[in-house]
Amino acid sequence: MGRRVQRALHPVNARLDEHLPVDHKLSQVYRVGAGLTGLLLVVFGILGLVDRIGFFDTGGDTVLALNTNGALSVLSIFIGGLLITGMVVGGTFASTLNIVLGVLFIASGFVNLALLDTGLNFLAFKIQNVLFSFVVGVMLMWFGMYGRVGSALPHDNPYWRARHPEQAAREDRARAARRRLAWPDSL
Repeated sequence: MGRRVQRALHPVNARLDEHLPVDHKLSQVYRVGAGLTGLLLVVFGILGLVDRIGFFDTGGDTVLALNTNGALSVLSIFIGGLLITGMVVGGTFASTLNIVLGVLFIASGFVNLALLDTGLNFLAFKIQNVLFSFVVGVMLMWFGMYGRVGSALPHDNPYWRARHPEQAAREDRARAARRRLAWPDSL
């Protein structure tokens, strides 16, 4: 019974919290994605605050062709700061942060799409904000999942190796045996 429960909880035997070596080249992708997106959001937020727009004003004030108010500006600075923190930390943390925030951006796009012409639209979203939210969400998810999720990851990928430890060990032993056969005097 325990195996069935475990299989139901982890149907594909893959987790997103696997360890990534600190100096791995994939970390640069996660850092660049988090850093550029974070910088964009911080700049948007600062420009919104500089215009001294009311905190929950829905009057149609725009910054960088997007509708904004004080609440959206502060939220953008906070999320941008989180992404910049992810850039500084790097590794699996940055990747996971990118994925989680990407999903939240997409969810925010759907929620705010539903709230566009209602009195509950306290972030002053317009359709261009919704589209921006979708684009940023997909971008963040792509940066976060790059080299981490897929059916054709190379066998030297640390995530593939963590998900298939027995096969990785077999391949390492076979590689070492081939090396010993090719250069028997070097050992």
